[in-house]
Amino acid sequence: MRTSRGLGSRPAVPDVMRVAFDSRPAADVRGVGRYSRCLLAALRETSGKSVELFETHRPRRVDVFHSPWMEGAILRSPCPMVVTLHDLSALKRASEHLRAGVRLRLRQLAVQRAVRVIVPTEAVAGDAVERLGLQRERISVIAEAPDPAMYARSEEEIASVRERFSLPDRYLLWVGSLRHPDPRKHVAKLAATPRELPLVLVGPTRPWAHELQNVTLTGEVSDEQLAAIYSGAHALVLASEDEGFGLPAVEALACGTPVAVCEVPALREVLGDRAAFVERGDLRSLIESAERSRRPAPAPPQWSWHDAARATLRVYRQAARHAEDDESQPVGWGMTAEPRAELE
Repeated sequence: MRTSRGLGSRPAVPDVMRVAFDSRPAADVRGVGRYSRCLLAALRETSGKSVELFETHRPRRVDVFHSPWMEGAILRSPCPMVVTLHDLSALKRASEHLRAGVRLRLRQLAVQRAVRVIVPTEAVAGDAVERLGLQRERISVIAEAPDPAMYARSEEEIASVRERFSLPDRYLLWVGSLRHPDPRKHVAKLAATPRELPLVLVGPTRPWAHELQNVTLTGEVSDEQLAAIYSGAHALVLASEDEGFGLPAVEALACGTPVAVCEVPALREVLGDRAAFVERGDLRSLIESAERSRRPAPAPPQWSWHDAARATLRVYRQAARHAEDDESQPVGWGMTAEPRAELE
């Protein structure tokens, strides 16, 4: 039941807030899938009776719609919309996404119409202001966290995955999707970098990944298997030149595994002094730092998905106070300036 309001007053937050959550990406093996699954579960565990959650990407008769990925943002939402941006790599590399140019611009426009935008780091918040022209006050930074399944596993579990996936006794680890080559990740260059320890790549593959030399591919694995693979690794390596958060690094730390990464703003923000940092592009130093790693690894940031859910619920309540219609929220609402010229 909504509280009545007088002329010119703000809409009141309903006693029971109805939230539509686009759960389609939950099946994705990438970070957006992990985010959607973990956040949705935590929302259900922390929201109590004050929130009703509906899993749908077609919001009807609800107070707030949350799209946990840019692809799910809609141009004309019938209720206040919240969108999560995990990174803006597609916009930074717009020339490599020409075939999706029109669709990408429509998604940008939909995000610009959102009442609130959630990002995982201040680094992504800065990108959203610069490249989408969003007002900083409309952006909420809510960190991600390791899945509860990510913890140091027993020697028996480690031995089991070592046998299941033919892993060496000591190895360096990379975790991500290998379905398509991602220019940001430099996986091929990482595989070709000289090293003393074997390199294990975890994630769903396509034929191109099987052409990589001198690596072990596990393919897609379960969360329990991934935790054991993390636990058995000598160190995790990330060669990325750009990240929105770097969830595999946090997961590795949660499993007690050291981390070596390249110096990028989001990773420095998330990891601080918990990882070994090298200059971007210096993969030889990255491998050397990883091979020099010693346990015990530092503990991960003390932030849980329940913390993220509570912060997200606050964003929903803020969004519910800004009920909008087509007349009051024109195209470009929430923008400080025109998007950068190369994105137009």
